[in-house]
Formats: sequence, structure tokens, C-alpha cells
Amino acid sequence: MLLSLVFPSLLLGGAVLAIQSSVNGSLGAKVGVLASAWLTFTVGAVVTFLLKLFVEPAHAATLFSVPKWQLTGALFGVTYMLAVVFAVPRVGTAATTVAVISGQLSMSLVIDHFGWLGNERLALDSSRITALALLAAALGLIYLSNARRSREAQPATVVNQPHSQTP
Repeated sequence: MLLSLVFPSLLLGGAVLAIQSSVNGSLGAKVGVLASAWLTFTVGAVVTFLLKLFVEPAHAATLFSVPKWQLTGALFGVTYMLAVVFAVPRVGTAATTVAVISGQLSMSLVIDHFGWLGNERLALDSSRITALALLAAALGLIYLSNARRSREAQPATVVNQPHSQTP
């Protein structure tokens, strides 16, 4: 039962991230990258505070009792948000999303392979390498598509040719 909820939840989360990237990228282009990121984190802080207060059950550990290195995870969200808000207006939502996923997959394969950060060791095998290669190919194809559309959208330059004068 739990697995039947996990993957649909992840797909929904991914879809929401793509929408968030597009909205925040557009907002960031108008009001600035930092203002857009600030709004996201402020609203996110209020919503998660309310959820923590009224919905989440108590846990044995607190933010003050866990290993301090685990608190650094909060900083990584800032890096992600700033990169996305900066990138979307420049390369589009699809290229940004695939690039982010490529970075996530690359690092997650390394983390799994070495069992870093308290995770189970999962060997880097040919299937995982193939998945990474296919994702890299997807990013390359999206980049080529963007480049082609950009070239097509540019007005053709007119070469000045001498005109014949008719009397």
C-alpha cells in the first residue's frame, strides 16, 4: 500500500517542482532572483511551520539533538532555488529541469555507490550508468532544440548589396 502512494507522490512532487521553477523563473526575471527566492522561502517557512505545529506527530529527535551536519541540508535548498530562478528565463523550464535532474541523478549515484550520508550502499552498475547516459542525451537534445529555436527566432541579417540604379 505504501509503495502505491510513494511513486505517485514523487511524480506529483516533480510536476509541482517544474511548475514552481517556471513561476519562480518568470517572477525572478521581473523582480530579481533574490526577491523571488525570498518569497518562496518565506511562504514555505510559514506553511511548514503551520504543518509542523498542527499536523506532524512528535518525534524522538529534535533539530537540536540530531548530528549538526544534517542541518546543512537546509542550505542546499537555497542553492537549488537560486540556480533555478536564474536559469529558467535563460534556458527554459525543460532544460533547467533536466539539468537539475541530471545533477540530482549524478550525485545520488555517487552517494548510493559509496553509501555516504548514512545511506545503504548500492553499486554503480551498467543499468545506472545507462540511465545517466540517457538523461545526458535528453539534456543534449533539449539544448539542441532550444538552440535551433533561438536561431529561427532571430531575424535574418540583410547583407547590403549595391542596388542598380535605373534612370
